[in-house]
Amino acid sequence: MISKKHLLAAALSLAFVGAANAGAVLDKIQSSKTMTVATSATWPPQGFINDKNEIDGFDIDVSKEIAKRLGVEVKFITPDWDVITAGKWNGRWDMSVGSMTATKSRARILDFPATYYYVPYVFAVHTKSALTDHKALNDKTIGVEGGTTSEDYFSQSLAIETTDVPPVVYDVQTKKMKTYAGSLGPLDDLRLGDGVRLDGILTQRSTLEAAIKKNYPLRAVDNSIVFYEPLAIATDKGDPELKAKLGEIIGAMHKDGTLTKLSNKWYGVDYSTVN
Repeated sequence: MISKKHLLAAALSLAFVGAANAGAVLDKIQSSKTMTVATSATWPPQGFINDKNEIDGFDIDVSKEIAKRLGVEVKFITPDWDVITAGKWNGRWDMSVGSMTATKSRARILDFPATYYYVPYVFAVHTKSALTDHKALNDKTIGVEGGTTSEDYFSQSLAIETTDVPPVVYDVQTKKMKTYAGSLGPLDDLRLGDGVRLDGILTQRSTLEAAIKKNYPLRAVDNSIVFYEPLAIATDKGDPELKAKLGEIIGAMHKDGTLTKLSNKWYGVDYSTVN
């Protein structure tokens, strides 16, 4: 039989190990003076390669501001999206600033220190489409980026880990959904013509507007917002100090208007709050 003395010693030992591990990633960032961020370079205007062959975009500017407030440099890497969302990063990067939605399923394997902006999703069609109501897309061929909230919408499994956005209304259904590996795939197929490959897409309004600025012949079906997507910083499980610090920094960036300024820079509208 194990004595109470030994049980107490074991408990203290576990508590010590937990305390030693707490803040390990934050300690590494501060000691190395480098913050490694996993993000995307193929998702304008969130992240993309600019004319100078440098990674640029809204998420990039947000990352740089976080690093500035931590007093460190920032390094960007661009692993596949499904690798980032799988968790268990094992120190390959310190955080993800890649416009990730804090869903309930992801919250089981990742931590979400803070939401830094909210983007509305809309249905879009080719400019030659006669559709004027998004509900007319029921049973049509619709393109979405695979592994994202747009795909979850059609399986009616969009469980967002926050209460500060309006509830989702599932008023479009289809058995003809086409999934793509990236956010630009649905846009590229829809631009080929109305009904050529797709009848419509479900995408972020910001992504649609960026494509339209590049002369994609697309438009939002109507003014209806399908759902708001709260987009958050993500960290691996097990570092409460890093989570608290990032929450503090993002909170300050909301309060002092930095996120409003960056949103207006990249989107021409303030997505830092739900409007």
